[in-house]
Amino acid sequence: MPGFVRGKKRITEPSMCLTSPVKQDILIHSKGNPHSSAQASDELQSPLLPGLPDDVAKYCLALVPRSSFPAMGGVCKRWRSFIQSKEFLTERRIAGMIEEWLYVLTMDSEGKKSHWEVLDSLGQKHQLLPPMPGPARVGFGIAVLNGKLLVMAGYSLINGTASVSADVYQYDSFLNSWSKLPDLNIARYDFACAEVNGMVYVAGGYGIEGESLSTAEVYDPDTDKWTLIESLRRPRRGCFACGLNGKLYVLGGRSSFTIGHSRFMDVYNPEKHTWCEMKNGCVMVTAHAVLEKKLFCMEWKNQRKLAIFNPDDNSWKMVHVPLTGSTSIGFRFGILDGKLLLFSVEGDPGYNTLLYDPNAAPGSEWQTSDIKPSGLCLCSVTIKA
Repeated sequence: MPGFVRGKKRITEPSMCLTSPVKQDILIHSKGNPHSSAQASDELQSPLLPGLPDDVAKYCLALVPRSSFPAMGGVCKRWRSFIQSKEFLTERRIAGMIEEWLYVLTMDSEGKKSHWEVLDSLGQKHQLLPPMPGPARVGFGIAVLNGKLLVMAGYSLINGTASVSADVYQYDSFLNSWSKLPDLNIARYDFACAEVNGMVYVAGGYGIEGESLSTAEVYDPDTDKWTLIESLRRPRRGCFACGLNGKLYVLGGRSSFTIGHSRFMDVYNPEKHTWCEMKNGCVMVTAHAVLEKKLFCMEWKNQRKLAIFNPDDNSWKMVHVPLTGSTSIGFRFGILDGKLLLFSVEGDPGYNTLLYDPNAAPGSEWQTSDIKPSGLCLCSVTIKA
């Protein structure tokens, strides 16, 4: 379960996005000119780069290093709109400029404050994210969609009163800013969520009265709406999800129809809009990640083995985890450069990050890495842009 996130209630643009003269110039013109709406419309219709066809200009902008995106977004509305589009990602891929960054939610040594930080493939920390809007929360879900991080729902204590949220916030990794998305139809926490085929799905969890939920819904970025879909076959909470081979897999957690933690996997087919059931899932999963179209899990009862699920033949493979320190050491996962990172949940800085390379020669799959967050890793996502 992801840990606390705390931020300001007001959504603001971070100062790093724009230099002061540019920002002030934009504000002066937008407030003082009675024809600002017409100017804004003209600006969106103006060339990306004067004197160049738009296709050439788009390719040129795609060559800019990722760290400069926030400043680019402050140049003009046309640039900002292009940077936020799916087309910009496509141009980056064509130009071979995609950069992979790891976004890690970390907790301080006292366990009181958390923040998102960004690491590149060399483990270098680029920046801290602006505080996420809204109150501190637990039991929220995270997913990546079109180069953006979505933080969904969760459970909060506001002035001593428990509150289950349907809020959804989106972090734009290009512009380094947060914005609000439409709420879920049903508030929930400790639920399953994942991106599949360009859509984000949520399923199960606890409801506002603490009841187990079977409802599921999907977010379509093209319509900017959440839509309820067919429910799970049984209520399920404390579960997690992943997207594999164009399908949504819901695993782990507890079901109202099983004793203890469930080994059943619920699989949703978006094309047929139906659920089916499989009986060979994992239980009490403490960490999971998808790498090279396979699911990697670690179960609470066995922190010394990786469980790897192959959806092609619905099989599981167990891989021994090398001993580093105590056998009780737990891990959180991260993905960078096609490799699985295992961050120790111990606060001791002497513990090294373990790295598993599924494509390495037999016997050399495991290495140690200097890549590690500044604090305890609560969860992480990889964003390619």
